[in-house]
Amino acid sequence: MKTAWYKTAAFYAFVAFIIVQAVFPFYYAIITSFKSGAALFEITYLPTSFSLENYQQVLFGGNGTFLQNLWNSLWVASITVILALFLAVTAAYSLSRVKFKGRGLLLMTILAVSMFPQVAVLAGLFQVIQSMGIYNTDWSLIFSYMIFTLPFTVWVLTTFMRDLPIELEEAAIVDGASPWVIITKIFMPLMWPALVTTGLLAFISAWNEYLFALTFTASNNAARTVPVGIALLSGSTDHEIPWGLIMAASVIVTIPLVVLVLIFQRKIVSGLTAGGVKG
Repeated sequence: MKTAWYKTAAFYAFVAFIIVQAVFPFYYAIITSFKSGAALFEITYLPTSFSLENYQQVLFGGNGTFLQNLWNSLWVASITVILALFLAVTAAYSLSRVKFKGRGLLLMTILAVSMFPQVAVLAGLFQVIQSMGIYNTDWSLIFSYMIFTLPFTVWVLTTFMRDLPIELEEAAIVDGASPWVIITKIFMPLMWPALVTTGLLAFISAWNEYLFALTFTASNNAARTVPVGIALLSGSTDHEIPWGLIMAASVIVTIPLVVLVLIFQRKIVSGLTAGGVKG
């Protein structure tokens, strides 16, 4: 009986530790974002003041670059997801349904590419983007983000599509359906959990990306995304770190992601489970 009690207590203590470790940084950022002046440097774990000064200054202060950065992140992440899903669906159909020599090796190569660190391809990618004439533009970010979003979307969608009943495809072929019709009319309605999962993960990756955004928009303020914009927030002097502005900006850019995850949490879990088990 005592053993069971200790196990239950240890389990809830472990769960509490995970919740605190995951939620506390965001909670502390929220209460700090409502502080101003000397209150920013007072360590408190409960709300002691409520001021919207930091939010007003971030959104409407300065030259208004934060809203432009926010729009750039939304535009770049959305286009990246749309292109990645379109290419990944067609590639997944070929890799899961069409038999050809080297298919397994190609899948393993795609999986290996998804594990490359960004810094490993930074120098070569910089040369490619410059030669394409898209340096300092939004398209340089979209092109570079496809490098790490496309491999895992192809991998997840391939493993998901491979498990769909072959009878559906055979019946469609008998009726004269083309591969494009099979993908769009037969498979797409069955793949929404995987599409939502991979699309949302790709969106989060593109939304949070910093290294490529800093490198490929180094001299164009109008093309910078939110992570770079937050990193470059400055105080009234060179030695002042504007913690209030940073916390307010961090809360603003986190809220859309939290809302999206809460809305699609069931499809995310089912999509990830399908990809992990069936692969």
